[in-house]
Amino acid sequence: MRFLFVHGTGVRGERHDKVFGRVRDRLIERFTEATVTSCFWGEKFGVPEGAGRSSVPGNRGTRAVGDEAVAPPDQEAAEWALLLADPLCELRVLADIEGASADDGLGLPGVRAAGSEVLDLLAEFPADPDESDELGGLLRSTDLARHYPRALETVLTSDEADRAAANALEEPEVRELAAAVARALVADALARAGADAQCTGAERDRMVEVIRARLGGEARFPGGRAAAVLGKLALSVTTQPALNLWRGSITGKATPFVGDILRYQVRGQALRDHLHRTITTDEPTVLIGHSLGGVALVDLLAQSATRGEPLHGPRLVVTVGSQAPFLHALGALTGLEPGDPLPDGFPRWLNIYDRQDLLAFLAEPVFPDDPRVTDHEVSSRQPFPPSHSAYWKLGGVYEGIARAVAETG
Repeated sequence: MRFLFVHGTGVRGERHDKVFGRVRDRLIERFTEATVTSCFWGEKFGVPEGAGRSSVPGNRGTRAVGDEAVAPPDQEAAEWALLLADPLCELRVLADIEGASADDGLGLPGVRAAGSEVLDLLAEFPADPDESDELGGLLRSTDLARHYPRALETVLTSDEADRAAANALEEPEVRELAAAVARALVADALARAGADAQCTGAERDRMVEVIRARLGGEARFPGGRAAAVLGKLALSVTTQPALNLWRGSITGKATPFVGDILRYQVRGQALRDHLHRTITTDEPTVLIGHSLGGVALVDLLAQSATRGEPLHGPRLVVTVGSQAPFLHALGALTGLEPGDPLPDGFPRWLNIYDRQDLLAFLAEPVFPDDPRVTDHEVSSRQPFPPSHSAYWKLGGVYEGIARAVAETG
């Protein structure tokens, strides 16, 4: 049996190798005798680096903290979406809460607030933790290692952290400060990485726990003053401020995330021809397409079957975080006429989605009563855009593929 992986939008050389390596290893764990290959198309058929950047109004080349998008309705994801938009927001709340009064003796010259010890410990953190260190290993496995040094510097030198530390006078406040600093540090690294981050909610939370413990916050702080404010604010975040922040970074990123989708809609036949040449075989094949890769696979399979020339190798197509169902619902899927059902000869289709991923859509409601189509939900517990990249670390993805392979025979 053969697996063919087709990557998604914005993926280029080094990132492709990391993602495919992870997918290949996880598949071989379950299918020890299978062949796992990849169709790398990004550099040849995607948009050139930096294309369209000059046409974006208001693009001033600021640092890419705007890769976060709209906060989803889930409170945890909403809070992290707010942290991605402004990693220092929780520290800012703590900084603006009035500290102890001057006559309690703690405001005298030479007397440091207990919270200053948290920043002293943070200043001792290495900018490049060794891979044998748990934090260093997590940073490398989530592709955050190169963004971490700048995130560390940003938090450590921020006025928000200094003022928040000055307000932390008692042990509970120090623990709260340690937790807020840890979240700010992880959020800043995630915001800089944007869609390049390969990070699940569990990995994100573990990084926060490791950092918090090293800052003296071993005991969990129940509730928290900043959380009480930001929890409500996160759920009320509107789309427009997030989109305004995001717009300039879309075309300025090293990986042209949106440009590949737009280019495919106009000039996608070259990519479909390339996929056809790569897929052509009589060997039983499972096609796995992420994001735009899934759109191209559905287009190709539908076009071929409609012409009466279905591809013989593919027994199962798996789309992950894909826009194919949505495009067909709009009448914008190249491989099918608007409103048409899937043609005879189209293989079984497993559609995997995370509801926090704004680029993932349901297929079953778009193709009702078609037994070949199955939706399978997973959750990375991340807001968008990290949720769009986190699929390949989720056991539920591979469990769904294994079950579909077994049912397909």
